[in-house]
Parts: sequence; C-alpha cells; structure tokens
Amino acid sequence: MTTPRPDTALSADEARRIALRAQGFLGTPDRKAGVRGVLRHLGAVQLDTISVLARSHELIPYARLGAVGRKTVEDAYWKPELAGTPAARPHAFEYWSHAACILPIEEWPHFAFRRRAYRARPHWNHTLPDGTYEQVIKQLRTEGPLTATELGGAKKTSEWWDWSGTKVAVERALMYGEVVCVERRGWKRVYDLAERAVPADLLHDELDDTECLRRLVRLAGQSLGVGTRADIADYHRLKGEQVDTVIADSGLVPVTVEGWGKPAWADPAALETPPRGRHRTTLLSPFDSLIWERARTERIFGFTHRLEAYVPKPKRIHGYFAMPVLAGGRLVGRVDPAREGRTLIARQVTLDGPKAVPAVAQALLEAATWVDCTDVRVERVDAPDLREPLARELTRALA
Repeated sequence: MTTPRPDTALSADEARRIALRAQGFLGTPDRKAGVRGVLRHLGAVQLDTISVLARSHELIPYARLGAVGRKTVEDAYWKPELAGTPAARPHAFEYWSHAACILPIEEWPHFAFRRRAYRARPHWNHTLPDGTYEQVIKQLRTEGPLTATELGGAKKTSEWWDWSGTKVAVERALMYGEVVCVERRGWKRVYDLAERAVPADLLHDELDDTECLRRLVRLAGQSLGVGTRADIADYHRLKGEQVDTVIADSGLVPVTVEGWGKPAWADPAALETPPRGRHRTTLLSPFDSLIWERARTERIFGFTHRLEAYVPKPKRIHGYFAMPVLAGGRLVGRVDPAREGRTLIARQVTLDGPKAVPAVAQALLEAATWVDCTDVRVERVDAPDLREPLARELTRALA
C-alpha cells in the first residue's frame, strides 16, 4: 500500500485531546442523545461477564454521561421503539466486533463480511449432533424469542465452557446471521430469528467485503479521532491487510503524530476545530474503548494498563478489576473496587502523585453515588504517604 504524504502534523498533546473528544470525554456530553447517542458515537460497546461496580456495558455510558440510571442504560440498549407493537424496531444488536459487543442496529449490513467468513470457514471446538441446528431454528420460528435455557439448555455440566448441543447450535446460528440477539434478559442472551428481529430495510448481506470494510474503517477512525493502522484494525478486530485495502478510500486522512513513530490516520472532522471543553473525571472500565488497546494507551497516555482478573491472585499488581482514573485528560491512577452492603470499597488505590488525590476521591464518590452506596472505604494505597490525604478528601466530601 502506498500511503499519501500527510499534510497535517499533530503534537502528542493534540492527538491525545482529539482522541478524548472522539471518545466522548472532552466537551459537553450530548445528554439529549443519552445512552443511545453514546453507542452510536462509539460504534461498539463491549460486553463482559465481570460485574464489580456494574457490568462493563453499563460503565461505558456512565463514564461519559455521569450517573445515568442503570435501568435507563439497559432500556436504551434493549428496549425497542414502539415496544409491543408490530412496528417495534430494535436500537441495537449483539455481535462479534472488538469482542462480544453491543452494536447500533443500522450497522447490521456492514457485518455481512464477517457472517460470510463464519459460514465459509467454520472452526468449532464443539461437536453438533445431527439435526440440532435445524431444531433450534424451528423452535425459534414456532415459539418466538428464547434464551438458551428455554431452547433446551445452555450447559451440559457446571463448567462454563461445556455447552449443550442446543447452545452450540444457537451460537453458530448467531455467528452465521440466521439468528440475532437484540435483547439480554438479566445476563442471558435472548435469541430470535434475524428475519423477524432485524428491520426489513437492514436485513441483507448485499454489501461486498470491500464496502463493509470501508465503512468499519471509517467508523473506527471517527471513534478514535486519530489512530495508527493497528489502532484502526483493532477497533472492530479487522486484519491489518483488510485495513490496507480500503483505508485510502475510507475518508480518513493521513497525519503524522509526534512521537508515534508510525503512520497515522485521522477523521477529517476531528481536525477542523481544536478540541476544547470540560474534561470528565471518572473511573474507567478496563473494557472501555478509550483504553482497550494496550499499545495505544501507552502511546497516548504513557500508562500501562492490564486487566488482572485472569491473573493468579499472588501475581496481581493493581488488583482484580483495577479501573483507571481519568482526570484532566490524563490517566492519574487506578482503583480496584468492591462493594460491601452500601459501602464502596477501594481495595487497592494507585495514585500518580499527590495531585491525583482530589480527582481519585471525586471519581470514587461519584461512582459510590451511582451504585447507591453511602460510604467509601479505602483499604490500601500503594503510596502509604498518600493514604491519609485521600482519606481526608473523602471525609470532607462525604460530610
């Protein structure tokens, strides 16, 4: 691929601010658009099973909008327009993007390339008994939307990975696009036939791979503001060579960024006006799209971030679900939270010096309020001399 010569050079600070604005952390949030606006702005909201303060898909809009009600969040994703009528239209669907993600329903056609790939090159670790796939489709057609349990069982044993034949079949149908998830009930996927759940004007695989990829590369560039080839590829988990085939026609423009060392591409709209406005102070989910790519997070913020939930406890450095603290457009610390009744517990706090104390206290207090906690308790601070200043700040704010 021949990359056009960039005509825009960005400082590292300009790139950081462009990224923050593109991700919804700089400037006044669009409260009128709310959670659905956040979803469409980001293009993908990652799902994950871990729930400490809340699940990650709840933490994403919270980090940008503040203490939006948790039921409001769920309804925004899963409650269709004109619910209960023949014209009900979903706002979102769940599919494989960066990982398992909630995606705006209007992007269904642009994942046709991935559905085709799954259908053409199935790679499964689970065997599927004869007739099971057809039976699942028949049952959904007859009975309407169902969970895996309602279809006949999600697991053969208590092991999380040991799926039943029914679960394997319905997940395969989901990947192929014959079945869709446009609702979660609690934490369970509710499966339905795509032909019934996806709006008729969107229900097609007519776009060729190039058009799908061009759209997703453009969306990734808009959501990132500015990024390298690897950043853009990672957003929807594309291959680097897939990005190469379409980036010149994606509408993104080549730029250079101080200190990045690799070619970068930017959303032209992000370059039109300098990023200004109010910075959010908040705890971030480790699965937040601002920080989900480790190399990018280190490059932009000088901050090494790793989820340690799957690291053996003795080897953890910052804690099970350490949440980076964003303040003033910087990552200024980490908090590993837990809840005990109506007390929010900071099991472990890492602070980037004394100046981070007020921001970390503010982030903890806002998070506590959001999850209906009335007290905050700090158990451990990595810098012992900052424990007392943090405790004082929390006491003063709670008084």
